[in-house]
Amino acid sequence: MSTKLTRIAELAKQNKKLRFFSIAHLLTVEALERAFSSLKKKASAGVDGVTYAQYGEDVKGNVERLHERLKSGRYRAQALRRSYIPKEDGRQRPIGIPVLEDKVVQKAAVELLSAIYEQDFLACSYGSRPGRSAHDALDEVGRVICQRPIGYVVEADICGYFDAMVREKLMEMIERRVGDRSMLRLIGKWINVGVIEEGRLLVTKTGTGQGQVISPLLANIYLHYVLDEWLEREVKPQLRGQAYEIRYVDDFILCFQHREDAEKVLAALSQRFAEYGLTLHPEKTRLLEFGRSALVKSEQPGGKKPGTFDFLGFTHICWRSRKGKFTIHLRTVRKRLSRSLKRVAVWCRKHRHDPVEEQHQALNAKLRGHDQYYGRPTNFPSLWQYHRAVHKLWKKWLNRRTRGKTLTWTVYQELLSLHPLLRPRITHAWAGAGSLV
Repeated sequence: MSTKLTRIAELAKQNKKLRFFSIAHLLTVEALERAFSSLKKKASAGVDGVTYAQYGEDVKGNVERLHERLKSGRYRAQALRRSYIPKEDGRQRPIGIPVLEDKVVQKAAVELLSAIYEQDFLACSYGSRPGRSAHDALDEVGRVICQRPIGYVVEADICGYFDAMVREKLMEMIERRVGDRSMLRLIGKWINVGVIEEGRLLVTKTGTGQGQVISPLLANIYLHYVLDEWLEREVKPQLRGQAYEIRYVDDFILCFQHREDAEKVLAALSQRFAEYGLTLHPEKTRLLEFGRSALVKSEQPGGKKPGTFDFLGFTHICWRSRKGKFTIHLRTVRKRLSRSLKRVAVWCRKHRHDPVEEQHQALNAKLRGHDQYYGRPTNFPSLWQYHRAVHKLWKKWLNRRTRGKTLTWTVYQELLSLHPLLRPRITHAWAGAGSLV
């Protein structure tokens, strides 16, 4: 972080009500160049078709011209290109891909605005924040439920969050900290830009356009005021027992000591969200008994098995450690596992005629990437299931290219001796005493 950004962060931390009226000038040529270098080099191009490589051929000149347009007020945000990515339930999630120059300016703006808002965001927020990750959030889930008197969990899901945020209310929230009209105009341009789909320009009245570089920060700002601060300042003081929130952008769970507190907050949460254009998914939002007491009850004669909840791609399960202590075990969410294997199957079919060495390297890269996220200490059964399925898929599609000759298991084992696939690997350490087995 530059000296000026460090100073802004210090001022924001010292005075939580301070508004910043002159910060847009910090979107300098150097800041834009730094933003460009941090972008993904192979990311999809926007509606103008300009790629990272093309822009980088004259990055100095391009960035200087971009900076000049920003200074003179001639900068215009371009429409997003509509694309779709598959969801776990089989549906398609629409995202908007901005042009590269908009990514550059937004990335620089995120760095600048984060210097302010990182001083405001609460510890319960983990998503899209520097130095924090999904695994930090998962670690915190284990610590809270294993080390605190938690008996109930609210698993929440917001319907179409990025498309539902009320722009007017979002801008009001931002103006609590940012008074610079130039910066506010930039943000206004980005959240009001339309989307090009099948040659048509579509313009909506709500949302921030999921897929934009600045959208996660804006999403955090919105839920910081709508959810985090509200829970901390207004709700928790009125509860009978302990309560905790763990949030990763728009995914969050709430943990409670008492059922009555959980029911009270869940009812109030629906009303609170309605005031800000948000809706809880009726089928994916639920209250369940979960924790040490739930496991003890299940062990009584006639007791029911404790429920489970999904968070950040993992199913959380009440468990007993080898020492008899309460703990939580994780398993890859079934839909996530199925989706990952479908992608491997499609890849194997498409590349079945590639040289075996190239297939071997690509599949090992997929296995390595899978383990890097899902390699939690208690998730080895799911890791082994994934790796075993990849083996079967590779053998199946190698067999399809043998022109009538069956690829026996013996021959396949000989091939593996020359081109071995990686074995499942735990890539994350234990998260503290509360989760040890």
